[in-house]
Amino acid sequence: MNKKEKLLKQKLDYHYKYFDYSQISPDPLEFLHRYTDYYDIEISGLLSSVFAYGNVRQINSTLNKLHTIMEGKPYEFVQNYNPKKDDKLFRKIVHRFYSSEDIVSLFNAIHRIYINYGSLKRLFLLYYFSEEEHLKNAIHFYSRNMIDIIADHKEPSRGVVFMFPDPFKGSACKRTNLFLRWMVRKDELDLGLWTEIPTEKLVIPVDTHIARICKELKLTKHKNVSWKMAEEITENLKIFDAKDPVKYDFAICHIGMRKMKF
Repeated sequence: MNKKEKLLKQKLDYHYKYFDYSQISPDPLEFLHRYTDYYDIEISGLLSSVFAYGNVRQINSTLNKLHTIMEGKPYEFVQNYNPKKDDKLFRKIVHRFYSSEDIVSLFNAIHRIYINYGSLKRLFLLYYFSEEEHLKNAIHFYSRNMIDIIADHKEPSRGVVFMFPDPFKGSACKRTNLFLRWMVRKDELDLGLWTEIPTEKLVIPVDTHIARICKELKLTKHKNVSWKMAEEITENLKIFDAKDPVKYDFAICHIGMRKMKF
């Protein structure tokens, strides 16, 4: 590591330590920390990631509505989900590209996943192979299967397709990588429920904030947000922490969101 890299590592580590649990708000990750039960956290994590696009106030507003409907018991709500009774609860909820019908389809799918697989982790691990460099292939097959389950033998809507992007089509898959960060990493912020996946397999969730700051820091040469950009940033962050490069994600993102100086 040269002198310039050492200085950047100092800054990255400083910001990582600064952005601890006391700095969590505003962020959809807040909702996961409402719970202690494994399955409540997992379901809350999926919802928080699926809806994590747009203004953070809008994101948290929608998530508050969903958690209110679930009465603070995501797993119990999902386990007992009855389309005839519960579909109507979401009729007035929309979120940018998602219609109320998309949200209903999502909850029906989550119910079927927990009945058939037992957890989201078990579904994801069907596509995870430890010899692979990172989670690109796993995300690709997971996303395809999630869309198939949600669409339930029908043509998927634009909103449903948007819920689970595909790295094979060039998407940075920010929201899926965010969910995986929450599930795999373990510190004050991330929950670390999925211990089967090592943190070095994660890819950074790239949004406009991450992209802008990482361009400034020369961590990427790519101009447009894409899977290639996410891979490149992750590989460059491994210079500073080979085992856990994505730990810097929250700090970098919130520095951008809060218009702070890096």
